[in-house]
Amino acid sequence: MVGGATLTKLLGTSAWYAPGASVAYLVDSILNDQLRMIPCSVMLEGEYGESDICLGVPVLVGRQGVVSIVDVQLNAAEQEKFKASAQAVRTMNAALAENLN
Repeated sequence: MVGGATLTKLLGTSAWYAPGASVAYLVDSILNDQLRMIPCSVMLEGEYGESDICLGVPVLVGRQGVVSIVDVQLNAAEQEKFKASAQAVRTMNAALAENLN
């Protein structure tokens, strides 16, 4: 029964409020069709210049779930960092797939 206490001690914090509040915010947007802009990891199909990968981007969330991906115009430096992030995810996905086989 000390698992949670051990993790809190190792991490130096208890991250229970923020995840719960985030899920409540997301559920409220869905149940009440709020169409809130919420950062979520979604499958990209050309948005932000990336395809066939799940990455965190701003989306509108309502009764139908993710209604649309919000196209935020990134400057050149931001686009470069986004591509680097996408490459890091692809590299990790490849390593995980390799270890599963």
